[in-house]
Amino acid sequence: MADFDLIVIGSGPGGYVAAIRASQLGQKVAIVERESLGGICLNWGCIPTKALLKSGEKFESLSHLKEYGLSASGATFDFDAIIQRSRGVAATMNKGVAFLMKKNKIEVIEGSAKLEKGAAAPKVVIALKAGGSRTVEAKAVILAVGARARAIPQIGLEADGDRIWAYREALAPRTMPASIIVIGSGAIGIEFGSFYRALGAEVTVVEAVDRIMPVEDEEVSKAAQKSFEKRGIKFRLGCKVTKVSRAGKGVQVAIEKDGKAETLEAEVCISAVGITANTDGIGLEALGVNMDRGHITIDGHCATNVKGLYAIGDCAGAPWLAHKASHEGIHAAEYIAGYKTPNVHSPIAGCTYAQPQVASVGITEQGAREAKREVRIGRFPFRVNGKAVAAGEVDGFVKVIFDAKTGALIGAHMIGHEVTEMIQGYVTAITMEATEEDIHGIVYPHPTMSEAMHEAALDAYGRTIHL
Repeated sequence: MADFDLIVIGSGPGGYVAAIRASQLGQKVAIVERESLGGICLNWGCIPTKALLKSGEKFESLSHLKEYGLSASGATFDFDAIIQRSRGVAATMNKGVAFLMKKNKIEVIEGSAKLEKGAAAPKVVIALKAGGSRTVEAKAVILAVGARARAIPQIGLEADGDRIWAYREALAPRTMPASIIVIGSGAIGIEFGSFYRALGAEVTVVEAVDRIMPVEDEEVSKAAQKSFEKRGIKFRLGCKVTKVSRAGKGVQVAIEKDGKAETLEAEVCISAVGITANTDGIGLEALGVNMDRGHITIDGHCATNVKGLYAIGDCAGAPWLAHKASHEGIHAAEYIAGYKTPNVHSPIAGCTYAQPQVASVGITEQGAREAKREVRIGRFPFRVNGKAVAAGEVDGFVKVIFDAKTGALIGAHMIGHEVTEMIQGYVTAITMEATEEDIHGIVYPHPTMSEAMHEAALDAYGRTIHL
């Protein structure tokens, strides 16, 4: 007889959410965690980085007080206090997850899990953190083991805890560096570059392709680079990193572009070149679990090819986002419990919390063109939005993409102040298969920056009012 109905391995935003939903559905649930409840997201990712970014934003805004008729002098920052605040926020969220586990009667087993062949689902053998081992069985097992920062030891791009950082080191450094080279211009690299630049560091971002934030719409990517350069961030695009090495009290990053070699120098280097799924050493090969480039292959219900075994979140492939993991976790828990659930493939928004923020969902303009789709595109700048002008947040714009034949909204892209809080409106619209008529008919509150969302949709059909 199985010990549990469901065992979840990993307690990040996919794992703990799946466990809670399963418990709500009457399942007897255990969750296995080898480090800290909440996983990377709550402890070393999403949450503490946003705490740092808020501190940076607050400090940088002091240099613009004159624009608001205000003045202040002698503004400084306590770097240690900023870091400690971020760690405190993570600790608070960790305690919150522990409370939710207790509230929902979910047994938390601290240790490292490995899978072995079982009956209804693989057995889970746990090397307990306190010592010894424990083997448990369940009717189903969900892998929510996440991912870690990708290392490229062949060129020296591997965190050393001192001068070469990944996200953990960048979140809790001993001192504030005067200069930083960030390798990779995705969300992680841009967010760390934005934070350290806000506190005065000289920041250079190296990117292998010819534009920053390459997964974003090209128009947004170019606008973002212009805004970041205005803040003093430097970019080296289309550059291949050939070697990263320590040099004296700093680092050297050798790059190559168009056959020409160059060496950049800084106090520290931050590696933001992607992630590696935590799928090694947990018994997947012995079970014959199908894999695709290091990630677990799943079907539309998050099931693997092995009976009773499911996978969600980063270990199951892109997009590597916390909210995607939570969505998959809920879907898998409901499916395992026998409920009919909506399709797991819902539109997933991407958000970058730098200054300015970037948010997007659905297809990009270039993606639509490559797919030979007829589209109608609308744009609206914040510089003529009343709330944005009043708030002094006029940089950026909203861009929407409609299918020209059906009128369906198929893509939305934003750059500007707090756009990550607005993108969900478009996510909802795409999920509910809204057309231009639906969005045109919505009444947006005034004055709000969200009115730009309405105007962009109007612009796609030549109906914009305030431009």
